[in-house]
Amino acid sequence: MSAIKLVVASKASPFSYGVLAVAAQINSVKKNAVEVEFRDGKNLEGSSKPAASVTYNGETYETTNAIARLLARLNPEAKLYNPEDPISSTLIDQWLDFAESKLATSDFKALDAVYKELNKYLTLRSYIVGYQVTLADFVIWGALRGSPVFARIVKTKPENLGAYLVRWYEYVASLDAAEYALTAVQKQEKSSKAPKNADQGKFDIGLTEAEMGNVCTRFPPEPSGYLHIGHAKAALLNQYFADTYKGKLIIRFDDTNPSKEKTEFEDSIKEDLALIGVPSNIVSHTSDFFDQMYELAIKMIKEGKAYCDDTDQATMREQRTSRIPSKCRDNSVEENLRRFQEMTKGSEEGLQNCLRAKIDYASPNGTMRDPVIYRCNLTPHHFTGDKWKVYPTYDFACPIVDSLEGVTHALRTNEYRDRNAQYYWMIEALGLRKVTIWDFSRMNFVYTLLSKRKLQWFVDNKFVGGWDDPRFPTVRGIRRRGLTIEALKQYILMQGASQNVLLLEWDKLWALNRKIIDPIAPRYTSVLKEGAVVCNVQGVTAEVKEVPVHKKNLELGNKKTHYGPKIYLDQEDAKSLEEGEEITLMDWGNMFVRKIVKKGDEVTSVDLEAHLEGDFKKTKKKLTWLTADEDVIEILLLDYDYLITKKKVEDGDDVKDLVTPVSEFKYAAIADGNTKNLKVGDIIQFERKGYFILDALATASEPAHFIRIPDGKAASMASKADTSK
Repeated sequence: MSAIKLVVASKASPFSYGVLAVAAQINSVKKNAVEVEFRDGKNLEGSSKPAASVTYNGETYETTNAIARLLARLNPEAKLYNPEDPISSTLIDQWLDFAESKLATSDFKALDAVYKELNKYLTLRSYIVGYQVTLADFVIWGALRGSPVFARIVKTKPENLGAYLVRWYEYVASLDAAEYALTAVQKQEKSSKAPKNADQGKFDIGLTEAEMGNVCTRFPPEPSGYLHIGHAKAALLNQYFADTYKGKLIIRFDDTNPSKEKTEFEDSIKEDLALIGVPSNIVSHTSDFFDQMYELAIKMIKEGKAYCDDTDQATMREQRTSRIPSKCRDNSVEENLRRFQEMTKGSEEGLQNCLRAKIDYASPNGTMRDPVIYRCNLTPHHFTGDKWKVYPTYDFACPIVDSLEGVTHALRTNEYRDRNAQYYWMIEALGLRKVTIWDFSRMNFVYTLLSKRKLQWFVDNKFVGGWDDPRFPTVRGIRRRGLTIEALKQYILMQGASQNVLLLEWDKLWALNRKIIDPIAPRYTSVLKEGAVVCNVQGVTAEVKEVPVHKKNLELGNKKTHYGPKIYLDQEDAKSLEEGEEITLMDWGNMFVRKIVKKGDEVTSVDLEAHLEGDFKKTKKKLTWLTADEDVIEILLLDYDYLITKKKVEDGDDVKDLVTPVSEFKYAAIADGNTKNLKVGDIIQFERKGYFILDALATASEPAHFIRIPDGKAASMASKADTSK
């Protein structure tokens, strides 16, 4: 049988994820059984304006269920649907009807009940029907993936969906067939476009010495702070290669410094990883290997590959710089073992010593000049307590644990490139299994610090409210400022595994975020309190109407808009008015400006006359407004500048000299009463003011706080304090 053609509208909403996944699954079993053709547009030709269609034996199939059943019946090898098994085929049919009848709605309450039903059903199930993936899994997953309601909840409040539904959804999304459905259109579009911009990389470069099914990567954060955007790239990159090669990803906490580490940071890192879709299914700690590393250190001493050194830190630094050997370098094995025993006890003598690898004190590579591999620390460890008084350094622990834990590819930013030789020396000196290092570039952004030490300085000196401050580049900080996890993931994947060192602008990331939130952000109205102008409107009476909360996305529902003879305008808008002109009040109609009263340069009142039948297309000014009645509520709008005034921080710069004097701006405002129903984390648009995220609900003493979300446009991305521009 020749290939059957599936035609899909590339810009359909909802998009045909389900049928594309079915086609991909069939093609994985029976090569080229389904030919997929994308056509530009929101729908295909035909009276029903379908999102996808298949023509077979003169019949045209245009619904998801009809196409899915046809493809599965024609290709029984895929085992997606077996009409000869009456029990499973009946169950699959029921679930396909469930997707068509219950998941196509935009009613929030109805969908909430449906999600609960699905979550309960999936409690003890890995698949919708039976013990392998079927049409039911792909069609229901596709319906959920194409739902704006589900998309918003799974991004912002996945716990509201239920753990079992989210588990199943993420599992189906991880399948190759679903991955194809998610990326096929973008890949086709990219292949037909011009080359990417310089700050965009790619992943399709392949790992060296990688075998399908045998790749193991690791993401090793130190549990002493919160994840920032640079960590997010490393985590997603490790996950990408683990998934690509059908391997595994280990989340390993590098807990070798008890002075800095806390359990609370581990919990927060796991939470942040979950937010960006990186699972913590396999978690380990460097401390799990303390016993083995200790024995390996003794082995190095006995083999003359390590020595204890009581040289003071300043002298040691000077000697390493000048390539001068330490006075302790040629101590006997017995003396080194004795000193290391004192270090192990944490004695006074032991505290004066450290253990150094005996590599090459005169090496042109500074990392090879006898690096320190063990230090004393009497601070109790948050896991091992006071068992140890000596702890391995990262340079010693990392290659050892990578090798012992089965890591095949160690992905590191290329700032560590000089340390690669040291990494390989440790493995060879100890006779351990080889690990392949793969370098990628670190993400650096303008006006941004990613150094944990420098960020801690801002926290300690109260320049910010904490690690989740909206001005911080932490995952929590940028999420609090309104960046969606979807935008973050897409942007990082755009960067790929490039090794080019670039200073990135923030504009593309926020512009990408705008494209994601614009179709689903409800529209509301706010007016700045300072200078707000009361306008008298002749020819109208007080009334309340329901209007769409988003004119281009009616699925988001309606809001109640109050109309009346007194309204508020922003001072800036009132100043732009001229007596006798006709203007449009958005979501209401046209008005004539009859009288403007000023006190100095400030407008104090305006008289308007309703002309609601007027043509809004002929007016130049479309203004937002609020009725002056009991519906309005007080709010606080917050906007931010970068924390530093210099675009690129260079060696020798003192952060204290770069602090932006004022980086938080607060504006008292009023908003329509519909905003009282919003929840923390909800993203909206105040029309003509921009996108905002609700950061804090109103209290008895404080109004609700809304943080302005950058939109990627030049005006919003420019530093307000950098005078060198």
